[in-house]
Amino acid sequence: MRIILQTHFESKLKLKEIVQSVLSKITQYTLNIIMANYKRPQFSTLVSRLGEEPRHIIILRGPRQSGKTTLVLQALNRIDRPFQYAPTDEPDAPIFPVIPDPIFDDPDLANLSTIQTRGSRDRNWLIRQWELARIAAARSERGFVLAIDEIQNIPNWSKTVKGLWDADRRNDRRLHIVLLGSAPLLMQQGLTESLAGRFETIEIMHWSFNEMSRAFGFELEQYIYFGGYPGSVEYIAEQNRWKKYIASTIVEPNINRDILALQRVDKPALLKEVFEMATAYSGQILSYNKMIGQLQDAGNTTTLARYLDLLSQAGLVAVNTMIETNERVTVTVANGTAGPVVVAGAFFTE
Repeated sequence: MRIILQTHFESKLKLKEIVQSVLSKITQYTLNIIMANYKRPQFSTLVSRLGEEPRHIIILRGPRQSGKTTLVLQALNRIDRPFQYAPTDEPDAPIFPVIPDPIFDDPDLANLSTIQTRGSRDRNWLIRQWELARIAAARSERGFVLAIDEIQNIPNWSKTVKGLWDADRRNDRRLHIVLLGSAPLLMQQGLTESLAGRFETIEIMHWSFNEMSRAFGFELEQYIYFGGYPGSVEYIAEQNRWKKYIASTIVEPNINRDILALQRVDKPALLKEVFEMATAYSGQILSYNKMIGQLQDAGNTTTLARYLDLLSQAGLVAVNTMIETNERVTVTVANGTAGPVVVAGAFFTE
């Protein structure tokens, strides 16, 4: 992947100054402290919602490595309610007794007496976590909060959540549900298919310049080069390691797992070329015709537009709207997140 920098950042001397400036302020020890204690603006929003009676499922969604898990754990430890944090990638007990709900929508659940959960992250695992939370909520005068991380890893999660949530509302259970997800395409599909009118979304996007400046002391030049990924700060002393981190934890999972595995893409190689081209033209005007001329097997503008839309939905590219006048084409640079894999200002026109 090519990373194209602005002209005044191209010299190795300038890059070295940027790296050394950041490293002089941040060590691994201080990074851990900062990540644990820095409160993003969404923190107060989540704490406020969890202080209310449960009215909607709370959805935290956003790109990978944007700090969703850290923010949720901060909020859970601040509120005056007991809670359970349940990630989808940790082991738990192999069997769990089910408390029947006579008016639960799903007949399969009504006939279960136990749930097998060993080695699986499916609807049974989700039901088990929810049942445990129901028990805890019934025993607590303050209610209970269940937070499930990376909910999109559970097949058909939204249908199961709908049935459980509706049953809780009929029984007026004081049970808050917080769901976290890092696959925007899959999350949106689940929300629109089954949970319409039942959820409230808190968007957790890449860190802004102000956040990176306050948390890590970033200057604007450092932010433009390294982007709004706090997890990558510890690797910036080693450029190759930093680039591998960005590629392996952000770019590849988003393209391979969130796009290619979930959407029909007839030309995967072209999709990746479109992404690389978008990073190369960050903040610049770029026409579809020019893209067709530079890309191999580019097809037509409809294909390119769809691939750009998929990349945008996955959080990898931000395409700004162009404004046309009679005399010339004008654009407004978006105040978006900068970084090597997030295009804050790429403009596309016919």
